[in-house]
Amino acid sequence: MSLEKRSLSLSGHRTSIALEPAFWAALEAIAAARSTTLPGLIASIDDARIPGDGLASALRVFALTMQGS
Repeated sequence: MSLEKRSLSLSGHRTSIALEPAFWAALEAIAAARSTTLPGLIASIDDARIPGDGLASALRVFALTMQGS
C-alpha cells in the first residue's frame, strides 16, 4: 500500500506527514466524530506525544487505539 503525503501547519510550522490512506480515513472519521478539524486533531495528538516519538507513528497508534471506541 502506498503512502499519501499531506502538508499542514503545526504550532506555526509547516510539516508534511505520510500515512497510508486507511489511516487518513480513520483520522478524518475521528475528527468528524469529535466535531473538530483534521489539523486540530493532529495538533492535539502532536501535543500529547512523547518527545522523540515520530508523529506519523503517533498518528497510527492513535487511530488504532480509537478504532471501535
